[in-house]
Amino acid sequence: MEGTPACVVLLCGPSGSGKSHLAHRSGLPVFRLDDFYRDGDDPAMPRSAELGIVDWDDPRSWKADDAVAALEALCHDGRVEVPTYDIPQNRATGTTVVDRGDAPAVVAEGVFAAEIIDALRERGLLADAVVLHRPPWKNFVRRFARDLKERRKPPHVLWQRGRLLMAAEPGIVEAACARGCRRVEAGELADLLRGLQADATSARRGSS
Repeated sequence: MEGTPACVVLLCGPSGSGKSHLAHRSGLPVFRLDDFYRDGDDPAMPRSAELGIVDWDDPRSWKADDAVAALEALCHDGRVEVPTYDIPQNRATGTTVVDRGDAPAVVAEGVFAAEIIDALRERGLLADAVVLHRPPWKNFVRRFARDLKERRKPPHVLWQRGRLLMAAEPGIVEAACARGCRRVEAGELADLLRGLQADATSARRGSS
């Protein structure tokens, strides 16, 4: 796709905070950063000392370089093939194509989004980076209900992991801010994404 490349809004936040829901409601193309997790049997996978299992909340469980390369291709070329990650199976089970059409912005959401702020800024692709902040107990309830429904892990693991994450959430949000994210509430984020979609719609009408 010729012309000015699309830009990226990075949407970070603790697991269960509602990132995916709000991103998809925006009407903008959504890029799922969590599809770039390593397979569960990858020797590079970190392990949780508390739970005795793979630590999916450690950024080392995620392939940041691959995610950045795919985002760069999407912004410049308009479409890119990405892995499809199955969380209950702990591995990528196939691929899918993300096509942004003529949208000038892409929302890239995931728990490790803040890890690639500098890489996208260096490439001139970063439009904004925000971290969604909600009360940790609400995220705990949302996350536990979602993970049970999707059978992501055994219930006792989900409960134990959820309690650890709830305690860690203030630090997760602060770490994202230290990397360059702006802290936003759900309402602020919805307004931000609606504004981007309105700008994209106006741009399309102006070029037609």
